[in-house]
Amino acid sequence: MFERFTYGSLRRVNKGLAAALVLAAGSASAADVDILALGDSLTQGYGLIEQEGFVPQLRSWLENRGYDVRVVNGGVSGDTTAGGFARVEWSLTPEIDAMIVTLGGNDLLRGIAPDVARANIEGILKTAEAREIEVLLIGMQAPGNYGAEYKAAFDAIYPELSDAYGTVYLDSFFAGLMENGALPQDVTPYMQSDGIHPNGEGVSRIVDAVGPKVEDLIERVKGAPS
Repeated sequence: MFERFTYGSLRRVNKGLAAALVLAAGSASAADVDILALGDSLTQGYGLIEQEGFVPQLRSWLENRGYDVRVVNGGVSGDTTAGGFARVEWSLTPEIDAMIVTLGGNDLLRGIAPDVARANIEGILKTAEAREIEVLLIGMQAPGNYGAEYKAAFDAIYPELSDAYGTVYLDSFFAGLMENGALPQDVTPYMQSDGIHPNGEGVSRIVDAVGPKVEDLIERVKGAPS
């Protein structure tokens, strides 16, 4: 989510991701529901072997509960809300029924204005709405070092847009690590050495919290008129 990158390298990554998405679409099995996970390195699985990443663990979680679902990994390390908005149109290949949106952490690291992040996320939701794509929006909370006004404005983006566009909503990607009044120091065993990205066990706990929201997303898709 937070590593440095150049615009040239990001462009190359986006081209590679576009090709991967097209190939995935062409080779997809006839799953009941196809979900795009649009995000940054938290979605991509930064620092983890493939099977420990968010998307593979979410796939397994759903399979273990009897769902025939394909989850496409649309995570790009270093991506901001602007990057997600820029690529959402071509990432939503024709077979996609639903989308998980997890973006904003890199905006916070760069101190991007909340109104800019809001406009980008709203652009993503408008694109999904136009395509009749159901969305799970996962929130992000700003640290206090930018001041109370910034934090209040940024934190409000996700619940307000979720309400406006009628998405499924989870307040934090890290909800599964912060249960029962856990403090930041309590989650250290579930984080990689950078203190930012979860390790494999951390991802497992995160998926346990995200999974039921994805079930809600799937039920929305199945309940939608064809």
